[in-house]
Amino acid sequence: MPSVAVKLYSVFFKFLLKHRLQNRIQAPPEDSDSFGVTTRPDESVAPANPSFSDGVATKDIHIDPLTSLSIRIFLPDSALEPNSKPSSKPEPGSANPKTASLSRLRRNSYEPAIFLPREEERRNSVGDVGAYRGYAPAPSGEGRRKKLPVVLQFHGGGWVTGSNDSVANDVFCRRIARLCEAVVVAVGYRLAPENRYPAAFEDGMKVLNWLAKQANLAECSKLMGGRRLEGQHKHIVGSFGASMVEPWLAAHGNPSRCVLLGVSCGANIADHVARKAVEAGKLLDPVKVVAQVLMYPFFIGSVPTRSEIKLANSYFYDKAMCMLAWKLFLPEKEFSLDHPAANPLAPDHSPPLKKMPPTLTVVADHDWMRDRAIAYSEELRKVNVDAPVYEYKDAVHEFATLDVLLKSPQAQVCAEDIAIWVKKYISLRGHEFSY
Repeated sequence: MPSVAVKLYSVFFKFLLKHRLQNRIQAPPEDSDSFGVTTRPDESVAPANPSFSDGVATKDIHIDPLTSLSIRIFLPDSALEPNSKPSSKPEPGSANPKTASLSRLRRNSYEPAIFLPREEERRNSVGDVGAYRGYAPAPSGEGRRKKLPVVLQFHGGGWVTGSNDSVANDVFCRRIARLCEAVVVAVGYRLAPENRYPAAFEDGMKVLNWLAKQANLAECSKLMGGRRLEGQHKHIVGSFGASMVEPWLAAHGNPSRCVLLGVSCGANIADHVARKAVEAGKLLDPVKVVAQVLMYPFFIGSVPTRSEIKLANSYFYDKAMCMLAWKLFLPEKEFSLDHPAANPLAPDHSPPLKKMPPTLTVVADHDWMRDRAIAYSEELRKVNVDAPVYEYKDAVHEFATLDVLLKSPQAQVCAEDIAIWVKKYISLRGHEFSY
């Protein structure tokens, strides 16, 4: 059974979440905004830090001018070559991250340590004022660049809360980036009820398409010798829908080894994106989804499973609370517990399951949604898809990603288990573990 502390915090958590959901239900319709929001004012967020202060550098990018869709990139220092890797990883707060990062980076081959992302800023800057003091890859052609797989991560929060830059999600993504030795791209999708279905699902596909555009832009820039796209080459910008190459992804991202990772309701988005990627096929080149990880997915259906009956009043996210979340997420005219967004085994769901990528499902012992996730995994195995289920005893929903549980041994073990399984599909040495 969960500890007494977890049980007490669960009561407090439910009270706050119920209050938030009920406030959203009572909000007037005119509060809706097509631009959307990706985080709530009461969310504790972690600022981006583009230096390797704890072994992982981060940056935020707003990728869609028409919506609030954004991403946070997590780049582990394993992207640096072994002979230029920082010799130590100081704990956060042990030193000034800017000065410590500058001194380390100036000792390796990745110069310049100060990088101005645009020519206009370079011309207008005076001394160090306005300079970007984070990590900047060396110009193209100067030394080798280690390419890492890309993990596209979707946070949880019941459609209404949570964010890609929350303190809890930041810690979790840093952990995954280090353990998997991968570039993690955490998606800040639009929240409900300001933007109901299919907004969050569309945002997931927008980011996957953005990754493909970035990869093609980077290749074009490489062929042009790193020059800016000007003159007769401006049509390239319009064709790919992006005006700048993202330097971290261009230097260190390998989108041909892309893994989708969804947490709670984010697992529903990940599964949808995986299906759309299968349907798109070569249209997404060079992006290739090689696997997906569904952590305690937010699945539901009209016919209740045994766990939905037995554990309806389980810890943190009980069934009544989740029903409120679904009512806020699905449009009123489309509301159904067998909606394709809610039930992965709903009739006429495309594409055929046999075309789905390898799928790891993580479930918790005390989660009322566990049986439906297991049933989905069983259906995948019936059509010969590698779809193991990792079940954690005495665990609760979001046991590996919730702020108060992140430091638990079980959360650490879960992340390590995920990394071991994922490395089967992202290793350049086939199915060997790339330790």
